[in-house]
Amino acid sequence: MAAKKTAGNFLDFTSINYDFTGIRNVSNSCEAVQFQNNSTIRVWLNTQTDNFDAHWHSALEIIMPIENHYDVLTADHNFRVLPGEIMIIPPGELHELRAPETGSRFIFLFDITLITKLKSFVGIQSIMAQPLYITKKNYSQIYEDLCQILIQMREEYFSGNEYAELTIFSLLLNFFTKLGYNHINASNLFPNVRLYKQREYVQKFNNVMEYIDDHYMEELNLEEIAEATGFSKYHFSRLFKQYTGFTFCDYLCHRRIKVAEELLARPDLSITEVALQAGFPSISTFNRLFKQYKSCTPSEYRSKNSKTLLNDSPYS
Repeated sequence: MAAKKTAGNFLDFTSINYDFTGIRNVSNSCEAVQFQNNSTIRVWLNTQTDNFDAHWHSALEIIMPIENHYDVLTADHNFRVLPGEIMIIPPGELHELRAPETGSRFIFLFDITLITKLKSFVGIQSIMAQPLYITKKNYSQIYEDLCQILIQMREEYFSGNEYAELTIFSLLLNFFTKLGYNHINASNLFPNVRLYKQREYVQKFNNVMEYIDDHYMEELNLEEIAEATGFSKYHFSRLFKQYTGFTFCDYLCHRRIKVAEELLARPDLSITEVALQAGFPSISTFNRLFKQYKSCTPSEYRSKNSKTLLNDSPYS
């Protein structure tokens, strides 16, 4: 069912989401996301005043307040997102939501599984591994562009155009591309390094990210990787943290957890097989780190994931 423009040429923000009740379905901190009409997208105007306890989901979530603020709490930061600002919550990020007594915000939900498989996505993988709080001040070079892209997505979604999903994902790719270029062109990414060296460093660390993507299941040695890139262990560790926002070990663990999430969706693999194929040295280490990152055990995650595949569970 396509949304129609109402009198005055305003978009109808309700009818296209006729299949959506706005009721949450959370089990073991994992929230199932119901995309619109079996697509891979949901955009909705949220006016709810409920507070949502710590949860995570496999969808990418973008929050754009329209009236009043909206609070997003993660393990490391509390964000008060104001109208005109943008909050990006990556898949798998444990977060809480706190709503004011009145207000509204647009929420965008995407299944970005296919996008993350693109080779060039490795360059922004570390950016999308943590929440992004985007304001006119901290993303001054691309803020207006990002806002316009989200508005275009919203217009496309609620207009109900025939190729809306395809158009929205092309806009999302543009959104990611702008974030990526903004990241590598930031003057403070590698401070006190000459421009030509900065470009060289970006290429080197993109190569490192690709190498991790290809070899996460192996025992990766920090010293050997640092030497292969031409840096000392300590210089490499400092630059890697500047480029990704993670220590090398933390990023490697994060990457392995993401792989494990995908593997746990396969019923033909045991938990032990998942642990080994994701690169964890033992089942005990896997269980401990997975629980630490996801607030549930691998078995609980698998149980919830299998139910999600079978049910259309509403999202809020």
